[in-house]
Amino acid sequence: MPYQNQIKKEFSEWIEKIYSEAIKKFPERKDKFTTQSFAPVKQLYTPLDIEKNDFLKKIGFPGKFPFTRGIQPTMYRGKLWTMRQYAGFGTAKESNKRYKYLLSKGQSGLSVAFDLPTQIGYDSDDPMSAGEVGKVGVAIDTLADMELLFDDIPLDKVSTSMTINATAAILLAMYIVVAEKQGVPPEVIRGTIQNDILKEYIARGTYIYPPKPSMRLITDLFEFCSKNVPNWNTISISGYHIREAGSTAAQEVGFTLADGIEYVSTAIKAGLDVDKFAGRLSFFFNAHNDILEEVAKFRAARRMWAKIMKERFKAKNKKSLMLRFHTQTAGSALTAQQVDNNIVRVTMQTIAAVLGGTQSLHTNSKDEALALPTEKSVKTALRTQQIIAHESGLTNTIDPLAGSYFIEKLTDEIEEEATDYINKIDAMGGMIEAIESGYVQREIQKAAYQFNKALESKDKIVVGVNEFIEPEEHYSDLLKIDEKVQNDQIESLKKIKSERNKPEVTIRLNKLKEAAKSDKNLMPFIIDAVKVYASIGEISNTLREVFGEYQEHVKL
Repeated sequence: MPYQNQIKKEFSEWIEKIYSEAIKKFPERKDKFTTQSFAPVKQLYTPLDIEKNDFLKKIGFPGKFPFTRGIQPTMYRGKLWTMRQYAGFGTAKESNKRYKYLLSKGQSGLSVAFDLPTQIGYDSDDPMSAGEVGKVGVAIDTLADMELLFDDIPLDKVSTSMTINATAAILLAMYIVVAEKQGVPPEVIRGTIQNDILKEYIARGTYIYPPKPSMRLITDLFEFCSKNVPNWNTISISGYHIREAGSTAAQEVGFTLADGIEYVSTAIKAGLDVDKFAGRLSFFFNAHNDILEEVAKFRAARRMWAKIMKERFKAKNKKSLMLRFHTQTAGSALTAQQVDNNIVRVTMQTIAAVLGGTQSLHTNSKDEALALPTEKSVKTALRTQQIIAHESGLTNTIDPLAGSYFIEKLTDEIEEEATDYINKIDAMGGMIEAIESGYVQREIQKAAYQFNKALESKDKIVVGVNEFIEPEEHYSDLLKIDEKVQNDQIESLKKIKSERNKPEVTIRLNKLKEAAKSDKNLMPFIIDAVKVYASIGEISNTLREVFGEYQEHVKL
């Protein structure tokens, strides 16, 4: 205590005699000193800001509860994060070429982007798919497309992440069958399926069914994988899209962990043992431009999840307490103006993710504000990760910013604000109720509006957008998807449907329909339908007949 008193005395004297005199001669910039999320930032942080911070309880050691400093004892001294580049466009054949290219350049895991029809359960020949086939990801209609997507890519050697939600069970079923055809048993394959439907209701909109049957599909997948696909991460609970919609860092943590609580609660109510499935839950976060705020965000999320699992759900297995997460650099931070500047932004965001202890990382390409990335820009994005991994020195020690007065204070502040959001959602009855009331969406909209106002007033500067502006450039080397892709995909689907065993398809879809009316696990029935080349649209429509479709009706 005498030492703390001495610091207080010296700090007061510094403010009065040194700092105050200095700013008379050299006034501070007119900027409002806040984080990206508008949290105020003081001019200096000292031990006084973290005097109540119990090191062993709040910070501790990596690989040990509360995992603030990382989930592995060695972190990157033992193994670097998995370098994934999110990719997929046009047909499965085209995407297969891109995957092989990325693997040849040193990528260590695949990350699959699907087109919108695939995401919302429509075949490429459905009128609802017109103009969208292969545009923002690869078109997958049947098992034949999945076979082509992973042609000559050994699924026992790579880890695959699939960004898919409403149709996650179908795409995972296809992946399992492709692996089996390669001679790779389900217990060997490794990867992650996003499978996070709650954030679709919040921020993206690629839902199909109402919340209840959607949650059933998720818990069925949890149960099936816990018994049959033990090395697969059965969900990637996503804050990424919440942040892309305009949330603050604390909202990203609070709402994402509240989604996680809802999934765990639903699975437990369905009769699953928390320690049987919780170790395969994973998370997906955004890495934004404010490096120090992002590092604090990742550390706070890890600590909060460990406490939630231990105290709320009484999980006993150490793995159940670990928040393992994938990171993607912020798509919303990319600018169409002066696109080369995006390389710098992505580098900053990569540094934030690495300092925050991510388990895998996708780096956006400089041209993604304009179009799907070219091979050249994708390679630069991958090289960004590799340079930071091998040349920056950031991977030499674990959690290098721990103990920083500012980092620890900001970590505590984000945890406190995110916990407040979780408490409010609990009081409403849980995340589904909070979503359907419009609460979560309103909070994100307020934050997004605040940031847009700050851009207009220039309280926040984005280089090339509201300051340091230059004449528009013309870019000629953008990747464009030929309209011929849709015609080719429809022809391919037509051929598959004409050659398959139609009576067997009908039988298996009918069995799936009857199972959906019961409480049976749906995964085996979906796999059976996939094996006879039932299409994603046929399987989704079968479930639509039983579950119905969700219509958003929140009051905003």
